Amino acid sequence: MNDPSLSSLEIGCGKVKAKLDAGDDFLLLDCREQEEYEISRLDTARLLPMSTFPGSVQELEPFRDRQIVVHCHHGMRSLQVAAWLRQQGFPHVWSMAGGIDAWAQTIDPKIPRY
Repeated sequence: MNDPSLSSLEIGCGKVKAKLDAGDDFLLLDCREQEEYEISRLDTARLLPMSTFPGSVQELEPFRDRQIVVHCHHGMRSLQVAAWLRQQGFPHVWSMAGGIDAWAQTIDPKIPRY
């Protein structure tokens, strides 16, 4: 990814894991579809499918000034959601680089890959 504006929207899996381990106050948002969520998921993540945006953005209003980390399967949809949320005035949003697939490869191999 050569676009610096997009790379500034990404956070690595290791940093997300460190935030979880430290008990940081942030929302881990899964923007995949329900069917994907049923295959594999991070237990601390809240499902809000990308296909429901922008209609469901009001559900995120309580998190407007808090940190949000969005993830998907490989990191492409979450990057789009993170960019869109920043445009909607959510200043502290990042996309988890590589998505749940990278998480399964680098953090928790028990997470099913698909």
